[in-house]
This record gives sequence, structure tokens and C-alpha cells, in this order.
Amino acid sequence: MATFRDIIGQEQIKAHFKTMVESGQVSHAYIIHGEQSSGKDFIARIFATALQCESKETAPCGECRSCKQAANGNQPDIIFVQHEKPNTIGVEDIRTQIVNDMGIKPYSSPYKIYIVNEAEKMTPQAQNALLKTLEEPPAYGMIILLTTNVDSFLPTILSRCIVLNMKPVPDALVTKFLMEELNVPDYKAEVCTAFARGNIGKAKALATSEEFEQIKSDAVSLLKYVKEMDLADLVTTIKKITEYKFQIKDYLDIIMVWYRDVLLLKATNDANHLIFKEEIQYIRKVAVNSSYEGLETIIRAIETAKSRLDANVNFDLTMELMFLVIKEN
Repeated sequence: MATFRDIIGQEQIKAHFKTMVESGQVSHAYIIHGEQSSGKDFIARIFATALQCESKETAPCGECRSCKQAANGNQPDIIFVQHEKPNTIGVEDIRTQIVNDMGIKPYSSPYKIYIVNEAEKMTPQAQNALLKTLEEPPAYGMIILLTTNVDSFLPTILSRCIVLNMKPVPDALVTKFLMEELNVPDYKAEVCTAFARGNIGKAKALATSEEFEQIKSDAVSLLKYVKEMDLADLVTTIKKITEYKFQIKDYLDIIMVWYRDVLLLKATNDANHLIFKEEIQYIRKVAVNSSYEGLETIIRAIETAKSRLDANVNFDLTMELMFLVIKEN
């Protein structure tokens, strides 16, 4: 069973929650804010399990009845709020599962803990329904909101919660986790760590994804020869990239890391810190033939492409403009 020791990084949040468990002086409402897959749910489950644990000195002990129930997902006083609509947590979801339910005392535990994942999806009406409960919670009541966007909450909600922000996990810890816990080879662990940018869940997903390996291979093959391609070739390539629309950010991140490697090699002539070390021959060729200004222009073009895709600008046009900048620089 997972304990506080299993949380990679996040030392401040870990220390805060451990202190709360040991002292018993807990808040009635928390917001854990961090990227998707950064481990918010994992941390919330450990904290909730520790609070309900019957052995406070070693909480969560993993041995008591409450811990075993939590490990099996059936601890009756740890409630995970569900919502039927995929993109919305409505007022009825909050009223039924939290507001009306919190009046019932815990079945067997000191607390009744409600965990709301994707809490940024709460409508303003749902947040207002939650507000009275946050203002006057019973002594045993606790709400943990997990979100990727803390700005989505009303100021009245924020003012009544303790906000804990997830921090990027240091690269060395991410690489160590992938190599020791998932038996990922060192070269692959370093690549996945570079793309995860401190997000342990994303690093794990990339390390175990065959699709990511294919996307990376295709992107690198393109980058080796993009300067020699004509416009017709680019259009054909962009049509193929359409297959990766749901992973397009990963695709663009691969291109970004490639050009950062080029910039690093050009500046230092040291290949030891490159992510794509195995492609040194091609990276050196680009570094020799590109100016610093040109490489910075390319990196800005990749960032612009990301922003345009987030704003739902036409996919083909966005990618075509980006690749033309790459070709010209």
C-alpha cells in the first residue's frame, strides 16, 4: 500500500500533510493544484488514508481495517465525487454527493473526506452550492479539490481553502524512479524525463507508451531531412501528422527538444548533455548550418504553433507555417 514515502518529490506538500496527520489539526478544505498526471490524486488518497488510519504513529499503516478498505477502494468515509457529464461538474452532482451527504456522520472513521478530481470543471452554480458547506462544515467534514487550473475557482472558494501547489519533480528523481521502479534503460529514462518536465505521471506514461516511441521516431526522421523537403513533401508530412492530433503536444515537444539540443551543442560543443545523443551527427550538422538568431526564431515558432493549436486555429495551416519557419532558418 502507498505511503508518504512513495510520493516522489513534493516535499512541501508531503511535510504539510504529515504534520496535519500527526497533530490532528487539519483544515476542512484543501485545493491541490498541478498539471494533469502530476500525482494530485495519488497524494490526496495517501493523505485521506492516513487521516482515517487507526495507527496515528505510522499512518497510513496499511494493516488496520481502514487502511485495507482504502487500499481496496471501499473505505466508506473516503468519497470520490463522480459526474455524469464528461466536461462539467454540475450543481446536482455537488448537492447530492457532498452537501446533502455531509450531514450524515462518518460510518466508522474520525473524518468524512470528499475528493473532487477535475474540480476545475465545477460550474459557478456548483461552486456556490459548495460554498455554504465550506463556510459551516461539520467538525468531521473535509473536502479536497484537485485541479489543473486554480483560476477556475470563485474567489469565495479560494478564500476558504488551503491551496497547495505541486512543483516540478527534479529530473534526477524522475530518472531514478523510471530506472529503479519501472526498469527503464538509462538512455530511454533520460529522454522520457526531458519530455515530462518534472511531471512524474507523464514520465511514467511516456516510458511505457509504444505510441510515443513511434511519434518520436517519426519526428526525428522528419527533422533530419526537413531542410531538403519541398512544399509538397511538407504538405504530405503534415497530413501524416494529423494521425497524432491527440498527442500533438508531445510531437511539438520532441521538435522543441531537438532544437534545444542543437542550440546547446552550438553554444558549448559538448554532446554530453544532449537528449538526442544518438543523433549527434545530424544535430551537429544543423548546429553548424544555423545561426543563433535562426534557432531562436524556430523555437519561438514552435511555441507559437502550440498557442495557435490551443486556440483551435486550423491545424494544417499552423503546422505548415511552423515548418516553413524551420526550413527558412
